[in-house]
Amino acid sequence: MKNQPIKIRPDEIHFDFIRASGPGGQNVNKVASAVQLRFDARNSRSIKPEVRERLFQLAGKRLTSAGEIVIEAKRFRTQLRNREDALQRLFQLIEKAGIAPKIRRKSKPTAGSKDKRLRKKKLRSGIKKFRTSAFAED
Repeated sequence: MKNQPIKIRPDEIHFDFIRASGPGGQNVNKVASAVQLRFDARNSRSIKPEVRERLFQLAGKRLTSAGEIVIEAKRFRTQLRNREDALQRLFQLIEKAGIAPKIRRKSKPTAGSKDKRLRKKKLRSGIKKFRTSAFAED
């Protein structure tokens, strides 16, 4: 089954434009090209509850106590590219949360592997027994 494309309502995403830090000279100091994307995941009706729980786990430090996911994008020089980058990173995060983890089923060792283990133990025990001196038994 193929995953459906992610559809988030525009009113659930909020953008703030801030000045980026780091190298970039005068452009960085005077232009607010960095983007801070805020997605209200707790109150979002666009994502399913089970995906929301996994999203909270994956978000880590990006999740606020109010249930918002905050993503900062400042890799590029323009607001537009940083905005696209932030949206793409949000969609990747939601996409990753949309994949349900596989349920692990306990398995038992096969009869052959049990036999092999016991033979190795017996061999190792024989080697160790051979190392002891005859006087140690007295």
